[in-house]
Amino acid sequence: MSSKVKEIVIVGGGTAGWLSAAIIAAYHQKANPEQFKVTLVESSDIPTVGVGEGTWPTMKNTLQQIGISEYDLFQHCHAAFKQGGKFVNWVHGNNDFYYHPFTLPLGYGRIDLAPYVSRIENFAIDSNFQYKIGEAGLAPRTLADAEYQGQCNYGYHLDAGAFADLLKQHCINKLKVKHIVDTVKNVHLSPQQHIDKIELEIKGNLTADLYIDCTGFSSLLLGKALDVPFKKTDDVLFNDSALAMQIPYKESQQNIACHTIATAQNAGWIWDIGLTNRRGVGHVYASKFLSDDEAEANLRSYIGEGSEDLDARKITFQSGHRKQFWKNNCVAVGMSAGFVEPLEATAIMLVEISARYIAENLPADNNLMPIVAKRFNQQMDYRWQRIIDFLKFHYMLTKRQEPYWLAHCDKRSIPESLQEDLSIWKYRGPTLADFTSSNELFPAASYQYVLYGMEFKPDFDKQAYLYDQSAQAEKVIGRNHQLTEQMLSSLPSHRDYIESWLATSNKRV
Repeated sequence: MSSKVKEIVIVGGGTAGWLSAAIIAAYHQKANPEQFKVTLVESSDIPTVGVGEGTWPTMKNTLQQIGISEYDLFQHCHAAFKQGGKFVNWVHGNNDFYYHPFTLPLGYGRIDLAPYVSRIENFAIDSNFQYKIGEAGLAPRTLADAEYQGQCNYGYHLDAGAFADLLKQHCINKLKVKHIVDTVKNVHLSPQQHIDKIELEIKGNLTADLYIDCTGFSSLLLGKALDVPFKKTDDVLFNDSALAMQIPYKESQQNIACHTIATAQNAGWIWDIGLTNRRGVGHVYASKFLSDDEAEANLRSYIGEGSEDLDARKITFQSGHRKQFWKNNCVAVGMSAGFVEPLEATAIMLVEISARYIAENLPADNNLMPIVAKRFNQQMDYRWQRIIDFLKFHYMLTKRQEPYWLAHCDKRSIPESLQEDLSIWKYRGPTLADFTSSNELFPAASYQYVLYGMEFKPDFDKQAYLYDQSAQAEKVIGRNHQLTEQMLSSLPSHRDYIESWLATSNKRV
């Protein structure tokens, strides 16, 4: 017997739960509140992990679609702009660094500048003005630019707890999401292994057509109740621990980094994320290669003076994902679906992608649920494999000699798909033709920035006759240097822009 899908229950709050609720409700419920309902259940006594403070540029479109202004995001979440990542000490460990900027290389899709740059490690400098914007600590736009606009592509750094609260208030007050504070006592299954109902400690039974599991690492619905196995990837990505700290600025007007800084250590790396009111700093590491005490010593040495007054919060995680993401009438979003280290800030991006798929492909008839679930699983499995490949890609080209880094270079730890890519890229760099799926998360440009940043130079001489565009390449590189100088002289400092923009916007409000 067919029936409409008209009620969704999301179990779990935090960024995953409330962002999913906002995306789905904005797509369906806002226009049809009487016939379509989104309910979110969260416990008052389960803390969120709350360290994921970086987003991808995809968040700009998401915020616009759900109806949250950039002004509100910055005002409530101590937000700052993120224009990419800066990777320090990943090649030799001697203060070397490279950038993975969010803006595409100039001429991307028309000409590959890699064969024509003076030195391969200068690829990002010669092809992208955002490298020097990052080094100068500038904002991606001026006061003349409107919200969500700018000369440089960008995402955000934000306070994860404050962001979840902003989403919660927006969902409840503007999108009419029903909010229940209660704890799941039991999950009842039908004989067909569908979720029949969830039993709450206070309010009793709750039913829905579709259940979204946002219960974090516990994966209460998909993992525990429906018994979907977890696929470990610790044979590829070794990190399983993190220590996190919140660092106050020494001076109120201290400039804010406009990118995530990832500084490699002897057995892991340290993230450094600038918000308007503080920095979020943490050490991701592999317990097999580094003890907690050694990791804490690394972290305090990195922070320097004042670190002795700060407590480090320990987080443990298992790298991997569920073998299925959508089973019967339950789909996992966020850490309940899987988790890998936050090197490229993929966690929130995956929440956006998952929730948008659910919203846009929610079947009009319950009988179609298996087809939608099958397609979702296929797409998400592909995306997870590409994420794992891309993160591994950052490690496997290093010239560092510590055991941790040598283990990452061991072929036995490198996925076959990535080995195949690299065998091709020995003679030409990554191109658009290597990334043909509509489900790609990282384009060829992302791989170019990492490959060349890690000082890997393809042997272009093998097919030198193909590279006869020197004059055109020189023009593109020259144009990029011209744009770089223009932006260095016109863009304001990151903090100055945020403070001036918020003050101006506040007067308009």
